[in-house]
Amino acid sequence: MTPPPGWYRDPHAPHLERWWDGTAWTEHRRAPEVAGPPVPGPPSAGNPASGRAKAVALTTAGVVLVAAIVTGAVALRSGDDTDGAQTDTGPTYYTAPPTTEPPTTEPTSPTTEEPSADDPAVVVDELNGITLPLPEGWVRPKYVSESDVVMTTDGTYDCPGDGGFCHRGRVVSRTMPTSGGETSPETLAKRDIPEAADAAYDRDLLDKRPYGGIESHELVKSGPVAVAGRAGYFVRWRVRTAEGPGGYVQSTVFPSRVGTESPVCVRYYFDAGADGPPLSDMDLITKGIRSVSDPDGGGGVGNSVGPDKP
Repeated sequence: MTPPPGWYRDPHAPHLERWWDGTAWTEHRRAPEVAGPPVPGPPSAGNPASGRAKAVALTTAGVVLVAAIVTGAVALRSGDDTDGAQTDTGPTYYTAPPTTEPPTTEPTSPTTEEPSADDPAVVVDELNGITLPLPEGWVRPKYVSESDVVMTTDGTYDCPGDGGFCHRGRVVSRTMPTSGGETSPETLAKRDIPEAADAAYDRDLLDKRPYGGIESHELVKSGPVAVAGRAGYFVRWRVRTAEGPGGYVQSTVFPSRVGTESPVCVRYYFDAGADGPPLSDMDLITKGIRSVSDPDGGGGVGNSVGPDKP
C-alpha cells in the first residue's frame, strides 16, 4: 500500500521530516513538530489549498489512527536494488519499528588501578615491614597452625609420618630475637638454621613427627645476600627424614628498614623430590622482597653485596 502524501521521517536524516507526494520524495524538509492537526503540504505555488488538501488531511489522519490501533507506527524503510545499492521506496507501515535515535550515554572507559598490597601476586608482612612476591603455585596460608607463615604451596597431602596434612612448601617471616645484643645477619642465620629445620621436619606444635623425625642434614650453601637493599646472610640445609623425601631448609636474615630495624628472618621449607617446589623459588622470593616504605627499592640475590644502606 502506497502511503498518502504527507510529512514523514526522512530516511536519510532521521532528525528531520520530508514531504512524500504520494509517489516519490520531494526536496522539502522540516524539523519535526509536536502532534497536532496534519499539515496539508509544503508551501509552494502549485500546492492545492482547498478541498483536495482537506481530503488528504482526513485520509492521513485515518491511516495514522488505524496504525495506532494495531500498534503499528509510520516509519521509513529503504529497499535493496538488484546490484546491492539501496534506493528509497518511500515510507512503509509495519509494527514495532526499531528506534533510530542515537544512544544517549557514552561508553565508559576501563579504569586502571595502581598495584596495591591486595595484589594477588604480593604478600605483605606488616609486622616486619616487608612485602614478598607470590610465585606461581604459591598461595596465602590456609590450614596452617603457625602464625608467622606468609605463604604455602597450593594444596596439601597426607604427611608420611605421624599423620595430618603437610604442604610441599612453606615460607615464614619472623622477627629475630637478639639475645645478648647480637645483630649480625651471619651469626643470626647460622644460629637459626637448626631451629628452622626442627620446626619444619622434626616435631610440630602438637609434638608429633609428620616426617618421622630428622635423621641427618648437610650444608648446601651459605653466604651474603642483599635483601630489600640491606646486607643480609643466608644458610641452606638439606634435611633427610625417617619418612618421606625430606627437604631443604633456608634461614635468610637481614635488617628491617622500619621501626627499630630489628633483624628479620625469612625461613624457607621446601620438600625434596619431584613433587617439591623448585629451589629456584627461594632465590626468586628473596630477590623480590621489598620494604613497605620503599616498594621500588633494591633487592637481589648474589655472593657479594655493597655497603649496608642506612
